[in-house]
Amino acid sequence: MSEDTGRIRRALDPRARRIVFGDDADRAIRDELPSYVRIDRAHLVMLVERGILPSERGRRLLDAMDGLVADGYAPLKGRAAPRGLYLLYESWLVETLGEETGGAVHLARSRNDINATVLRMRLREPYGRLAGEVLRLLAVLVRRAERHAGTTMPIYTHYQAALPVTFGHYLAGVALALLRDLHGLEAAADGLDRCPLGAGAAGGTTVPIDAERTAALLGFADGVLHSIDAVASRDLVLRLLSAASVLGVTLSRLATDLQLWSTAEFGLVGFPDTLVGSSSMMPQKRNAFLLEHVQGRAGAPLGAFTAAAVAMHATPFSNSVAVGTEGVRPLWGALDGVTEAVVLARLVVAGAEPRPERMRERADEGFTAATELANRLVVETGMSFRQAHHRVGELVTDAAVRGEPLAEAAGALFRELGIAADAAGLDPAAVAAAAAYGGGPAESELRRAVAELRREWAAAARRLHARRERWREGDRALDAAAAGVLAGGASTDDAPAVPAAETRSR
Repeated sequence: MSEDTGRIRRALDPRARRIVFGDDADRAIRDELPSYVRIDRAHLVMLVERGILPSERGRRLLDAMDGLVADGYAPLKGRAAPRGLYLLYESWLVETLGEETGGAVHLARSRNDINATVLRMRLREPYGRLAGEVLRLLAVLVRRAERHAGTTMPIYTHYQAALPVTFGHYLAGVALALLRDLHGLEAAADGLDRCPLGAGAAGGTTVPIDAERTAALLGFADGVLHSIDAVASRDLVLRLLSAASVLGVTLSRLATDLQLWSTAEFGLVGFPDTLVGSSSMMPQKRNAFLLEHVQGRAGAPLGAFTAAAVAMHATPFSNSVAVGTEGVRPLWGALDGVTEAVVLARLVVAGAEPRPERMRERADEGFTAATELANRLVVETGMSFRQAHHRVGELVTDAAVRGEPLAEAAGALFRELGIAADAAGLDPAAVAAAAAYGGGPAESELRRAVAELRREWAAAARRLHARRERWREGDRALDAAAAGVLAGGASTDDAPAVPAAETRSR
């Protein structure tokens, strides 16, 4: 096909072309062309079924497209794409079949609605991979939470030992936050379910297409609803990046805790050789460096969101290169980065080796049962909590100076106040086991949280499976429908043209 479009007589400046379309046409063929071809196949099937395109012409186009796919797109590789990949592909169709047939496929479409559809189809794999990896990380967290339901440790506030909990309780808390992050991703991905094809350049079309049929053949749940919204909006990109950014925050916080707790100063967890690195200079080092990769890659969506939002900000609400191209550009690397962060986090959580003795020691050293002692003073003596808080603060100060355990100091206080309570109940493990209210670390509460996690995990897994199955069913339906056209089953050569005023409900 000539570079002369009728309105534009000369090719784009090659320097601009390299920036806008890139030099690596083969990469674009790998990443985008399969979606273009699938869209064209679905559109052709619909046009033939509606009697808009003669079936013989449709058969020739489908046969050429199928041959191109079977050849691995070889006829297009190594060729220049002066006006972009889609027009390179369309030019090949024209060269192969002639302008009357090769140029017929673009009826009732624009690159605007095609590109919006390609975006959604290309997002299926990275979204499905990310959601699937989050589900895998959740499963590891839940299993480990159950395994360590009785492993007592301190929870920290302001980097100071605060209260006795369990390692399982901590992991279940992270899992619940991660579950909400998954729900956010799912909500954002609802934008994947509506097909923009049929919106054209922004004004729809007078050609009586069946957008719902095309959408179904491509695995979408719904067809285009509004032509301007379909081509103007890329809020799907922003919502996915926003949800992935929140996920990244959760991952980074988990990574920070595990890295801190693995230091010699804390010594609460360790990692096997397969999850640590050494120093090129310092032979004693065992660096939990994978957690730093989690922290770094988990931040990628936030940077991408900022870049995408700035690109889209204050642009006209119609088709826009700034929105549809530049705003989308940061998306792919960010999704890859956060997905890799999830995988690394799963490997580290699965391999983390809690050190129960050190955890218990830190819970004792940090006087984590002090709040429980104040509670008991309130119950046993009737003093206010603020009075009890002050009294226990004084007791802890003195005990720390003497190096005296809290239980021992509390025993003396009980005798002084005439309280017939056993100070042995101030053991951090006992306190954690008794915290059965307010979602505390008691086994009954942990079981309740884990049960909720398992229910929600199973429901999310079913939803992801159903979405993937709809995508696969679209592929199967498209192949079957295309085979029918190729076999002549959808011949409409002798059928009257569909009236332009007829609705798509036919």
